This record gives sequence, C-alpha cells and structure tokens, in this order.
Amino acid sequence: MVQTIVLIAHVGFALLIIALVLLQRGKGADAGTGFGAGASGTVFGSRGSATFFSRATAVLAALFFVTSLVLAYLATQRTTVPTGLIQSTQSAPSSSPQVPAVPSSTQDAPAPEGDVPALPSDAPPEAGESN
Repeated sequence: MVQTIVLIAHVGFALLIIALVLLQRGKGADAGTGFGAGASGTVFGSRGSATFFSRATAVLAALFFVTSLVLAYLATQRTTVPTGLIQSTQSAPSSSPQVPAVPSSTQDAPAPEGDVPALPSDAPPEAGESN
C-alpha cells in the first residue's frame, strides 16, 4: 500500500520534471533578444522565469531522489509470502532430485556417445583386398 503510493508520487515527480525541463529556455535562446524576440519571455519577468523554473526543477529533483531512496528501502524490506499452493511448493527447498529407475534391458548395452553411430564389429577390409 505504502509502496504503491510512493511509486505513484515517484512517477508524478518524474513527469513534472520532464515538463519543467521542456518549458525552460535554453542558453542559446538569449541570442534572439537582439533581434526583437526579447518580449516573448516576459511572462515571469525578464529573468524571473528561469529562476522560477530552475528552483522548481531543483525541488522536484530532490523529491524524486527521496522517493527513489524510499522505494529502494521498501523493496529490501518487503517479504514475499506465498499466496497459493504452487508458490509455496516452488519456494520450498527440495531434498535430493529424484532419478527415475533405468530398465534392466538398457543397463547391459553401452550408452551411445552423442549422435555418432556405432561402428560395426567387423573390421573393414584393408585397401587392396577383395572379397
């Protein structure tokens, strides 16, 4: 419950940081003031908008950092309780693995090695011999 609330606040802070960064003017935007474009940035005053957005971004970044630490702490303190029978059997440590019994007919024959077929028991004729 607490983790969900902190996670929602964390995502909200991230979205607000993105919005504030996109609203801020870059340092290169001041070059246009010499050509008459300086009046467009006077909503919060000539320098007030940068200060307001900079401070708001810094506060949101600090809150984002705090919620990151809180989420990390809550993730380490969270205990997993199995909610069903399948989860409880998967999480229980098993003893030794069960090996199926091998039928006696296959115990006498040697096991083939890989995909290579076994050689016949007769030796191949030597070169130059004819049958």
